[in-house]
Amino acid sequence: EYELAHLEGYLGSGPVRVGNAATGQLQLDIYGALIDSIYLYDKWGQPISSARWDEVGAMADWLCEHWDQPDEGIWETRGGRRDFVYSRLMCWVALERAMRMANRRGLPADLPRWRESRDAIYRQIMQRGWSAQRGAFVQALDDEVLDASLLMMPMAKFVSPTDPKWLSTLDALTADLVSDSLVYRYDPTASPDGLHGPEGTFSICSFWYVEALARAGRLEEARLAFEKMLTYANHLGLFAEEIGPTGEQLGNFPQAFTHLSLISAAFNLDRALG
Repeated sequence: EYELAHLEGYLGSGPVRVGNAATGQLQLDIYGALIDSIYLYDKWGQPISSARWDEVGAMADWLCEHWDQPDEGIWETRGGRRDFVYSRLMCWVALERAMRMANRRGLPADLPRWRESRDAIYRQIMQRGWSAQRGAFVQALDDEVLDASLLMMPMAKFVSPTDPKWLSTLDALTADLVSDSLVYRYDPTASPDGLHGPEGTFSICSFWYVEALARAGRLEEARLAFEKMLTYANHLGLFAEEIGPTGEQLGNFPQAFTHLSLISAAFNLDRALG
């Protein structure tokens, strides 16, 4: 990565960068996303091959050794590595889904080792990722800052969508990070991320919020938040990465990640509404 200092960037949003320093970052959450995808393909698509299972097993074994370390996390922060709860959550997902595949298909696996690590992650999140003071799960272990990535906790099946701890977290996120149904990732003044200036609301988080509300049974709130989000799309129904303070689209456009969360929110809200 390097900067082009002679360019001011879109609407003065410099620095303009070529390349991406995230290529050198550690992002442990990706293993959960990957193995969950393989699990869903194996269950609903076609059974994965023996060679693919060997690769899944190697990743699960690697995670047993490496899950308990700081990383840069899903948001690719530039403020240094931390013990992000979302990264721990997705390591739990990786091991839990690998165990499901092994059990369902009778595949060879070091299940006692995987189970020990999976359960250790669960206990760590419940003990150190929960803030009694905030009444919420928090961004990093032993911290007080909230983070919208934790909206994935019930969707990842880590916690029930009606668990009292989760409902309290949902209320805390609503109070701190939601503005007229739009959701900020986190408060950069409380959790410095190495970047300057404010940012817009994150569209993927806004759709995660809709789905979390729907799964919690708060259907009218979910419907209202979803319908508000739809008004921010462009004339083709497409969304950018962020929505700015005056409703403008900011960041990557169109962002596939956002549209995947839109589809999931729409599907689950429609099912909940019957």
